[in-house]
Amino acid sequence: MTHHTLSVLVENKPGVLARIAGLFARRGYNIESLAVGPTEHDEVSRMTIVVNVDESPLEQVTKQLNKLVEVIKIVELDGSASVNRELLLLKVRADAETRGQILDVVELFQAKVVDVSTDTVVIQSVGNTDKLADLRRLLEPFGIRELVQSGMVAIGRGPRSISERTLRPVAVPLRAASDFSG
Repeated sequence: MTHHTLSVLVENKPGVLARIAGLFARRGYNIESLAVGPTEHDEVSRMTIVVNVDESPLEQVTKQLNKLVEVIKIVELDGSASVNRELLLLKVRADAETRGQILDVVELFQAKVVDVSTDTVVIQSVGNTDKLADLRRLLEPFGIRELVQSGMVAIGRGPRSISERTLRPVAVPLRAASDFSG
């Protein structure tokens, strides 16, 4: 099995996320990472889904996803042809003795301290999965009190856009001439 990153454009409607996640669950596949957010078009959302499956079952899931009315387009993003990022927030024990060492690690990873208390610091880092795992590994000896990590977001490299020539026209209600008078 291998990791696959799918970028899925969907209509921005209630229930779409549940239907797509349900499709993966019915097939017995675990979604390893899921991020959903707006796009440059208000009526469209973009889902970035990371799954660990074989090639042929992924093809079957993709075909079933394409049958859903709310799915506009699906693209599998290749790691070398895309930019992938996740956000990590870590709360780490940091007393007067260890704070300097922790700040050295933060600087090394080009991370950022976003909150400080007397005995902890909250660190923010953005990067690929490997970079974030390395940061966690180096900070674990200090004591990770709390951790939250976003799902992966990804975008293709180069000038092409996933939404080019794929968006369906959106019906705009006609307005009466009286709507335009002052």
